[in-house]
Amino acid sequence: MMTEQGRVLTQLLSGQFICQITDEASWRFLKNNANRNAIEPHLALLNRALSTTAEGDVFFASYDSINDSERKHLGAQFQEISSNLRPLVDWLLLVQQAQGNDIPIGMGSPIRLTELQSTIEDTPAFTEQLEKLSRYRLFGSASTQTDGQLKQVFKRLHDLGYLAKPNPEKPIYIATGKIDYLYEVLRFIDETESLSLTEQAEAATSQGSLL
Repeated sequence: MMTEQGRVLTQLLSGQFICQITDEASWRFLKNNANRNAIEPHLALLNRALSTTAEGDVFFASYDSINDSERKHLGAQFQEISSNLRPLVDWLLLVQQAQGNDIPIGMGSPIRLTELQSTIEDTPAFTEQLEKLSRYRLFGSASTQTDGQLKQVFKRLHDLGYLAKPNPEKPIYIATGKIDYLYEVLRFIDETESLSLTEQAEAATSQGSLL
């Protein structure tokens, strides 16, 4: 039977972001200093280090050092992240505007799909925004209906780890810590826009900002 340490290590090495929303037990394990100290040597064996977002509430594994193979992988990974930023930002803005919130969506923010759909359907500008963002390759919706477009977008965001759905029977989603990580990536790219993608990837890794 796998130990709790082994389970958490497996999650980190598979690229998961661990926060209180996605897995509270693993999050509490990593909030303990002794547990973090115990797991870090195992990550180091695979050239990984335990990293967190700025607030320290989201844990993930990043490269410990960079050689040629890591550099190539990071360049490709950062290219993928950059290409997905536009649809993710468009989605964040649409939900924030439709919910009438002044505060951006962050970890723990609830999103009630039924209420969101009703607001979007009653507002032509929101309907147009949803139709446009649902066509992005990241979401790939082929539906012409608001209901189908919205469900596809939220399914993809759930699959990608940006949203959790505590109760499969209820259309209520909760934003995970990966949303907070996304904000950090956006800030980092804005601060280093003069650098190439590879240089950005290496700089981000040195700050514990990328896998």
